Amino acid sequence: MCGIFGISGHPEAAAMTHLGLYSLQHRGQESAGIVSTNRAGEVHGIRAMGLVSDQFSPERMLELSGPVALGHTRYSTAGSSTIENAQPAMVRFKGGHIVLAHNGNLTNAPEIRGELEDEGSIFSSTMDSEVIVHRLAKSKALRPEEKLAEALEGVEGAYSLLVMIGTTLVAARDPYGWRPLVMGTINGAVVFASETCALDITGATVVREIQPGEIVAVEPDGTSRTLQRKAASNLHRCVFEYVYFARPDSKVFGGSVDRARRALGRQLAKEHPAPGADFVFSVPDSSNSAALGFSEESGMPLELALIRNHYVGRTFIQPTQSGRDAKVKVKYNAVREILEGKSVVMVDDSIVRGTTTRGLVALVRAAGAREVHMRVSSPPITGPCYYGIDTPDKEQLIAANNSVAEIARKIGVDTLGYISLDGMLQSVPNGPDGFCHACFSGQYPTKPPTAPEKLRLG
Repeated sequence: MCGIFGISGHPEAAAMTHLGLYSLQHRGQESAGIVSTNRAGEVHGIRAMGLVSDQFSPERMLELSGPVALGHTRYSTAGSSTIENAQPAMVRFKGGHIVLAHNGNLTNAPEIRGELEDEGSIFSSTMDSEVIVHRLAKSKALRPEEKLAEALEGVEGAYSLLVMIGTTLVAARDPYGWRPLVMGTINGAVVFASETCALDITGATVVREIQPGEIVAVEPDGTSRTLQRKAASNLHRCVFEYVYFARPDSKVFGGSVDRARRALGRQLAKEHPAPGADFVFSVPDSSNSAALGFSEESGMPLELALIRNHYVGRTFIQPTQSGRDAKVKVKYNAVREILEGKSVVMVDDSIVRGTTTRGLVALVRAAGAREVHMRVSSPPITGPCYYGIDTPDKEQLIAANNSVAEIARKIGVDTLGYISLDGMLQSVPNGPDGFCHACFSGQYPTKPPTAPEKLRLG
């Protein structure tokens, strides 16, 4: 999962992109980058490992000028954690420069890469996204949007893309609509972003979503062209965007993330009440809205029993297990005065590997909780995601190898309840159809890769 932001036709395009990336930091904390293009087609970029706040000083930002800019925050699902794999990817070719920012995962990238290497292409990274760059450079099409359409022929998997070809900014979304991508305007400039919260922070007005299969090309003078490729007959938007990834103040897939999570919490309370418990609390922050919904439906008071250290990033999207374990220990603190002697309902949005949850339950019990009843606002995750979430191995997924009762014992709770698949799909905006839920149901919309380990080429 990554965050992408692009703007065309703004005199301070790089500064606006920098601002937008702050709102997309939750989508990737491994690396960040900004590339700008001036009217002469000259390209300048900054890419670095780490957070947006750590890498883009005022002095460095002065290096970036021009009316067009792209930005990216990376959470790796394909390719190793190195500066070579930081985005936006940038190459020079006979027609000028190609700059690309990608959110998603290309399931047949290893096969395409092999074909390109056989034809003489030389790769500079292990990112799946680089195959699109090479195809763009080889395209004989005249217009940038036609080049991108040609480059995407036969590409499988999830992608929301922003590409600069010369001074043209091009946005594209895969035919299934897996990952969100929205378009807005500010003072005549056109803005694209993974989520609406990035438009809000820049003062841009939301215009619409980029449609599945659509390609939109924008020139610095504001003129735009649209090329509609064939969309899939059945959309497969990632339901996990509503459950966990997107910010609650965003709208994705046309619906409010906060309202979706509250509805999930209400449904969870209907399916798995906890009579006799004293109060409910969330695992902050992505579960806050679901816990509010649970409280509203059950009539149970909501307490702030876990305090999060906001100077520590998301644990699930750390690239290594050791990184996840270390951050759990400094990320949360339990409030003994609230928990001691109480029977509590602990609401979380998901249990992936179980290690974070087990540590949190131990923390709550150490603070004196008498009973811990775990409630989860997504179904058990039983299969890997091939479309942009870092769960490549079934062996890593606690629900793939254990029953609910066994999971309860392993994480140390008195009772455990997951929302049902139907309950989840009925709760999200514009549901229940048109969503990908393969990681919960095993119903993959496309043929899974034959060698999933090759999705991590590095």
